[in-house]
Amino acid sequence: MLIAFNKPYGVISQFTPDGSPNRILAEFGFPKNVYPIGRLDADSEGLLLLSDEPALNERLLHPRQGHARIYWAQVENIPTVDSLKELAKGVVIQGWKTLPCKAWLLDPQPEVSPRLPPIRERKSIPTAWIGLELVEGKNRQVRRMTAAIGHPTLRLMRVRIGEFGLGELPAGKWKTLDTAERTLVLGSTK
Repeated sequence: MLIAFNKPYGVISQFTPDGSPNRILAEFGFPKNVYPIGRLDADSEGLLLLSDEPALNERLLHPRQGHARIYWAQVENIPTVDSLKELAKGVVIQGWKTLPCKAWLLDPQPEVSPRLPPIRERKSIPTAWIGLELVEGKNRQVRRMTAAIGHPTLRLMRVRIGEFGLGELPAGKWKTLDTAERTLVLGSTK
């Protein structure tokens, strides 16, 4: 079984409380014996997969598999083409260099539902949404990458894994993927 969940802000990617005020996955009525494949921190939103198939963890998460994940990041200021190229080449964060990725300014800028609580806004500093396609996903990696080029992330959403996108799945809702949707996540070779 493979489940797609649109994880809201303020939810941790685990079923048991961690002592924080954040909500947990147990509140969303998932079937028994599923677990998250990968993580999204409490401050991040979007596509989280859950499964009862242990082999999917390695297949979807290890960088050598090259399984792409697309994020939208709302950042402070408007990144230049050179800043986006710097991201794409890989940046050094916490003593290691990120793998090359794709980075672009979303055009047109997406219309995204407001977040509760709202993001920090400064009237004198514009924001922009950028897209990032990564095959690795270390803890808070996208936030650290955008900060490394001088554009702190204000809001972060994972919108696609493989070729499967969130589409119209509302925040806080989940669905079991059918065969065609599984193929979009996993690819057709396996």
